[in-house]
This record gives sequence, structure tokens and C-alpha cells, in this order.
Amino acid sequence: MTDKDFTPSSTHPSLPPTPEDEQFARLRLLRSRRVGVTTYKRLLTEYGTAQNALAALPEVARAAGVADYRPCPEDVIHAELAAARAAGARLLVAGSPLYPELLGDLADAPPFLWAIGDPTLLTRPTISLVGARNVSSLGIRMARILAQELGAAGYVVVSGLARGIDRAAHLAALESGTIAVQAGGVDVIYPAENAELSRDLATQGLRLSEQPMGLQPKARHFPRRNRIIAGLSRATVVIEAAARSGSLITARDALDQGREVLSVPGHPLDPRAAGCNMLIRDGAILVRSASDVIEALAPLAPPPKPPCKAEADAETAATANPKRRPVPQPAADDRPPRGLRATAALHRQILSRLSPAPVAEDQLIRDLEVAPNAVAPALLDLELDGQIARRPGGLLSLVPQDKR
Repeated sequence: MTDKDFTPSSTHPSLPPTPEDEQFARLRLLRSRRVGVTTYKRLLTEYGTAQNALAALPEVARAAGVADYRPCPEDVIHAELAAARAAGARLLVAGSPLYPELLGDLADAPPFLWAIGDPTLLTRPTISLVGARNVSSLGIRMARILAQELGAAGYVVVSGLARGIDRAAHLAALESGTIAVQAGGVDVIYPAENAELSRDLATQGLRLSEQPMGLQPKARHFPRRNRIIAGLSRATVVIEAAARSGSLITARDALDQGREVLSVPGHPLDPRAAGCNMLIRDGAILVRSASDVIEALAPLAPPPKPPCKAEADAETAATANPKRRPVPQPAADDRPPRGLRATAALHRQILSRLSPAPVAEDQLIRDLEVAPNAVAPALLDLELDGQIARRPGGLLSLVPQDKR
């Protein structure tokens, strides 16, 4: 039965909508065609309730030149709520106790967030870590170190559940607390290689999305996601980013929101560091370690609350016997990849991990998660081809294009 099918049986005034009815109507209003966050808020202000706004929406659309307009059907919202129940997601409404206070300060804050995992992480101090998908070994190492050290200091790490820096930051912060903001529906795993990480986040962390359940992410959704990543924290740290990248969009969002932007410097000849170096040139705080981040945040907010006794006992036990995600070790009988295609793929992997800044060979092998006896001949091929160089101390670096 829809609202139009219901006819009061008496002349008494209709009862005001219940909070559940109004929440349903608000979700329906937000999901209606051509209604974004700004229009949604304007309609609520003008018409008082979502039900009134829905009733007026066809006329508003007609005045804007859109004929035969219909608001989002009720069945669509019923289906979204059913999908949320099946996925174990809960709806966080702007203004409710668990809705993140910092995010609510934004003019375009999402009215609703779907959440899978532990929403109490949103009540703790947060720092956003973002960076490149095509990341170097040094970038991965820096993301891990920062995430672990910030987690140990009591901060929750926020990132975007993408490849590269995002993945490394989430993995390193799983024990201490991490939040992933997704571009598609909160029940949609993207990219597929992060399926296991997504499951871990559902039990040990938190996944968030403003998008409808089941929505497959497209390019236009990522900038909207980035504003939430920046909006959840008082500071955003960019670890590796090209001169034109999504990470710089997140940094710009943070600046527009009045938040702090920090950046890890990189080698001038590495294009993956160009965006980070530009940010520092333009005034971003240079980051060498987590202490630089914590020092920059000190004037902005009080330090994280110390853990309660139970948490402190658990932390002591974890320190004595830490649970770290094991680095996959190759089997003893692994053989180097055979065939030109497999060899070329390994060469691309190695080159994508290296930069002009030297990195230890054993660190590179661990990051690649490939058997050492498969990597060694590939490194020799690339060295003979002049694409990589060996440095003293077992270090490797990428040879700049103009010197090959």
C-alpha cells in the first residue's frame, strides 16, 4: 500500500509521521532522480518534512523543465533496506549519536551512511592516509609504519580501500582500528583483490558508504568518496601521489574543509612523488614519521584518551605476543615463472615497486610476495637492460628514463 492508496476513514486530522516513516521518506527523497545532498537539504528546509517534499517534488521538477517526474518508488527503498539487513549493514543518520561529528560539519555532509563493522570507531580520533594505487616499495613501507605508529598512539586510520597505499594502511591498522570509505555500495567489494581485507574490516574495523546498497562504483563516485575520507579526520596525510591523482583531490577537499594536509616527500625523479612534493612546496606539512603528524595535530585537538584498564591489559598482552598478519612465504619448491608473458608480468611488477630512491632487495621480495628464486633472474635481466641499478648494501633503485 502506498501513501496515495490510503484514505482516512474519519474527519480527524491525520497523525504526524512517525520517526521511522520520516526516515524512510528521507531516504526515498535522497534516492530520487536529480536530488543530491544540496537539493535534499533545501527541500527539507522549504517543505518541513520529507513526505511534504516528496509530494511537491513533481511540481518542483516541472518548474525546472522536467516533465513526467516521479520520485524514487517505495519498492526501491524496501529493497535497499532488505539488502542492508542481508549484509549486516546499519544506517547512520546525520545528527544521531554514532554519526561522525567532524563529517557532520561539512556543508555537503551525506545525510545517511551505511556501515558494516564497528561504528564506535567513529567516536575515536581519526587520521586519513591516502596515496597512489601504483605504489613503490618505499611507499608501502611508509604507509605501514605510519598506520602502525598512529594506531599505537590511539588514532583510527581512515582510507579508501583501494590498491596500493590504502590497502597497506588498512592492513597495518587492523589491530588498532581502521575505517574504509567505499565508492560503491558498502556491500560491494571493489577491487576484488581486497575481498579478504573487506571481510576483516567487517569484523575488526568499519566499512562506510553513502551510496545505495549494491551500487557498483564508477569513476564519478570516487571524488564523492574522497570528500568523506577527508571529512572524517582533522588531518589527511598523502604518502605517494602523482601530479594529477585522486589523492590530490582528497587533499584539496581537506583544505576546502579547513582541515590539515600533510605530505611525505619523495625523490624528485619519481613521478609517484610529484604530487606530494608539490603539496609540500605549497605549504603542506612535511612528514618523516608519525611524530610529525601527532605534533601537527596537537594544537587542533586534545590527544586521544588513554585506553581503559581492560584495553591496557589487552594491549600489554598484544605487545608480548603480537598478532601480525604473516607475510606469505613462498614454498621451497617454487619455480621461476615460465614463458615470456609470465616473465614480462614479473618485470612490470618489479619496476612498479622501485623508484629512484634505493630500497633493500629483501624488502622488495617481501613486497612482491614472489619466491626469491623467481625474482633473482628477473632482477638480473632488468639490471643488464639498464632499467634498474644495484647500490652498495644490497639496495636497488630505478634508473631514470633519460639515463637509460
